Amino acid sequence: MEKLYTAVVTAKGGRDGHIRSSDGVIDMDMRKPKAMGGEEGYANPELLFAGAWGSCYLGALGSVGKRDGVDVSSATAEVHISFNQEGESSFQLSAELRVHIPGVDLEKAQKLADTAHKGCPYSKATRNNIDTVIKAV
Repeated sequence: MEKLYTAVVTAKGGRDGHIRSSDGVIDMDMRKPKAMGGEEGYANPELLFAGAWGSCYLGALGSVGKRDGVDVSSATAEVHISFNQEGESSFQLSAELRVHIPGVDLEKAQKLADTAHKGCPYSKATRNNIDTVIKAV
């Protein structure tokens, strides 16, 4: 495996802290979401993870579309990342990716979406680790 890029982000203070990337592109306060006793108006790990996974996933979908001759340039991925309580002090993430490919029927869109999920690096990283649903909408 050849490393093409390495992102470096330093986190301090946990869910009520701060993150900063080595290049300064990301430099922001983090807070627990309001639903977990935090404040509105701040980023949290689940928001960032959803955005990162969605962006990466659409890259994989673009590769699949190009290979299969399907225009997916207007596709969207609405990524839902849930923070779930398993036990008294145990937590688990779950995910649902709702994939919309304009002009493509649902059956074909689902096949494209599933294929992209097989190749997306974020999907690979989470496979068999968190419950994930890929749903063409």
